[in-house]
Amino acid sequence: MSLLRRARVPALAKINLDLRVLAKRPDGFHELRTIFQTVSLADRLEIGFARSRRTEVVLDDPLAIPDNLVARAARLVLDAMRVNGRVEMRLTKRIPMGAGLGGGSSDAAAVLLALPVLAGRALPLDARCAIAAELGSDVPFFLLGGRAAGIGRGTELFPLPDAAAGQGLLVAPGIHVNTAQAYRDLSPRLTTDLQRNKIYSFQSLTWDTDGSLAGIRNDFEEVVFEQHPGLAAIKKRLVRAGATAALMTGSGSSVFGLFPDREATRRAAKSLGEIQSYRISLVSRGRYRSIWRRALAEHAEPATWPPQSRYSR
Repeated sequence: MSLLRRARVPALAKINLDLRVLAKRPDGFHELRTIFQTVSLADRLEIGFARSRRTEVVLDDPLAIPDNLVARAARLVLDAMRVNGRVEMRLTKRIPMGAGLGGGSSDAAAVLLALPVLAGRALPLDARCAIAAELGSDVPFFLLGGRAAGIGRGTELFPLPDAAAGQGLLVAPGIHVNTAQAYRDLSPRLTTDLQRNKIYSFQSLTWDTDGSLAGIRNDFEEVVFEQHPGLAAIKKRLVRAGATAALMTGSGSSVFGLFPDREATRRAAKSLGEIQSYRISLVSRGRYRSIWRRALAEHAEPATWPPQSRYSR
């Protein structure tokens, strides 16, 4: 087996700055309109690759997650590049699981960004996006970063202007939200007129360039807060603490609040008392890619996106 190439790469979380649910599609998924935003909370993935005669994927996963997306992503990437090799990975989790923060999706996207670089093969962005969509609806966004509008299943992505590196608090109370049930509860409320209004208001929001985030909403709050009123209480506490915007992310159960500056964020965290929270900052597309370029600097060509290998032939 040839020398193992290694890298330690980030897998940043996301929040949904807006999320509208429309009718169910012919493929069984609901049509969505959402605004994704990468934030500073991150997992870490250590990944190594060596050429070998047969493919072997070894994942050191302390949580022993069944059918881990990281291992699936590695096999799909190797298949797409038509490369055999040994892939060794170790995942360090900081993003809470099942919290609407895209942790598993970001971990999988980290493999899609890093493994071609270590393997010395070119894999175009559209090929990576196709693999990402196969793995999950949130995965393609993490190949891009920053702020983006997602439509369809959320896999059709369009860049939005980045905001300043705002500060925030993220509260992950550990409540399990059944996403499938949330969709079932929401579906009967999706009238035709309501859906039309959502499309127009979402379009207006994406054209709003003043950064105020006025009018943002998450449709899942309506049904999830009915089942878990404690989440509604957390959102109210963040607003009372001075949040300029507060919202549940994804289908829950995390709730975030954005604040004017670090001091306001610190005071808000203190006001929450014993409720566990994470301080976060919004990560722009440029900063996201800069973080990735530093992580892969030993193996990747500078100033390319997605990262391109120094070893490509």
